[in-house]
Formats: sequence, C-alpha cells, structure tokens
Amino acid sequence: MTIADPTSDRLLRSTARQSYDPEVDLDWDAAPVEGLWWMQPERVSLYGTPTWDRLSQDQQIELSRHEVASIMSVGLWFEVLLMQLLLREVYGADPRTARTQYALTEIGDETRHSVMFGRAIAAMGAPAYGPRPAVLRIGKLAPLLHGASVFSATLVGEEPLDRWQRELMKDERCQPLTRMASRIHVTEEARHVTFAREELAAAMSQKMGRTQLRMHQNLTARSAYVMARSLVHPDCYAAVGLDPMAARREALGNEHYRATLAWMGEKMMPYLIENGMVSEKDRKLWRASFLVPRD
Repeated sequence: MTIADPTSDRLLRSTARQSYDPEVDLDWDAAPVEGLWWMQPERVSLYGTPTWDRLSQDQQIELSRHEVASIMSVGLWFEVLLMQLLLREVYGADPRTARTQYALTEIGDETRHSVMFGRAIAAMGAPAYGPRPAVLRIGKLAPLLHGASVFSATLVGEEPLDRWQRELMKDERCQPLTRMASRIHVTEEARHVTFAREELAAAMSQKMGRTQLRMHQNLTARSAYVMARSLVHPDCYAAVGLDPMAARREALGNEHYRATLAWMGEKMMPYLIENGMVSEKDRKLWRASFLVPRD
C-alpha cells in the first residue's frame, strides 16, 4: 500500500485523470498557417522599440518564430536540469510513499515535455538555440543545489514561463502548434508548480541557520537572473538581419520587454517573498532579472 501524502495523492490522481501524449495530441504534419504569429507579438523582446517599427511584418513574424524556439529550447534545458534534481531527491527515498511516486511521475512528464519541445523546434524549422555557452557551463553546477533552493529554483524556471504560455495558448493570432504545445505544458506544469510550492514551504518550515538561509536566497536570485536573461538568444536577432548584440542591448533596455518579464514573475514573486527566499541583499540580482517591477 502506498504511504499517503495529501498533496502528492491529489497530484497523482490529477495526473491519471488529465495528461497528454504529445506524440498523438499534436498534429506534427500540419503546415504552418500563413500570416499567423508564433507567439504573442506584444511579448517579443523588441516590441515597441524603434527597431521593431523598422521591421516589416514578415520580419516581425519571423522574429517571433525564432524567439519562441529560443524560449522552448531554454525551457527544455531547464527541464533536463530539473529531472536531475528530482532524481537526486528520490535517490534512496522510500518508493512506497506518494511523494516519491509523484516525483517519479513528474520526471516522466518532464521527459515528454522535453521531447515535445525538441520536436516543436524542429517542426518550426528553427535552431535549438538553448542558453549561451557560459550559462551551459553554469548549469552543470545545478545538481549541487539541495533543500529549499531546489524548489525555489524550480519555481523560477516554471512559473514565469507558465504565465507566458497561459496567454499564448489562448491567442488565436498564433500558430496552432505553439498554442497546443503551450496548452499541454500548462496543464501538466500546474501540478509541478503545486508540488514545488508545497516542497519549498515544507523545507522553509525546518530550522535553518542564517548562513544556510542566505545561501538558498542567493542561489534563488542567481537562478532567476540566469533564467530570465537566457530566454532570448542573441542569434535570434541575426535571423532577421539585425546585429545580435546591438539588438540584445536594445531589448534589455526596452521598457515594454522589462514589463513583460515583471508580468511573467508577478505570481511567483509574492510566494518566494512569503517563504523568505528573497533578500534585500540580492536586490541587484533581482532587479537585473527584470522579474520584479521597477521602483
């Protein structure tokens, strides 16, 4: 008999009731619809800038294709890191418990999501940009995370993209492929967010020294900075004839894009603050991530 845990029991039942198989639930053979965007144009990083206004609509749509491919490839990279963290969490854990069984179930979900993102990027005919080389090197250290920062970093990687995809999946201006991939991810990711929130709260309820707390707070802020700054690879801009680094500087200085990132973090930030994972000492990192509104 499975050893019960209320949240994990509920998430396991939800998984049994509502899960997708991207292999059959996405029409991989469908051609793109002429004239549709690949993501919400208002969420493209250069939207509202002088450079955006100089691009033709075809170039704007093309940039949306490359940016959504970049975001998906970074999401795939993050999910590979998350699977490593979850596997370490269950290593040696009691397999009879609902918590362990749900963690293993989530790993299975993330495997399907990673394959789905890979196939979607290929179907778009776009590069799998992924993070830049320096970030890939940093990512190799992620398995060193433990305790509270495992789950705060999970929220940093999942909640902002979840909010972005909830809007994308409803936007009829966008391609059916990216809308359906977003719907699948949102449906299943909601369970992952619930699990991470519960685990973070449980970890923070344990007695923790000041040094240990500062370590978790700083790792959370660094994770947020790396994730937010990695979403759009500079090479996306080269795909529409722009200078990659000049366009990146313009995007990072774009008040509209900064507002988009703050909107993406709007639901996550209060929870991290409530659970003690945001420190004033990391203010510069949080501001530089753009996941918090500017003062």
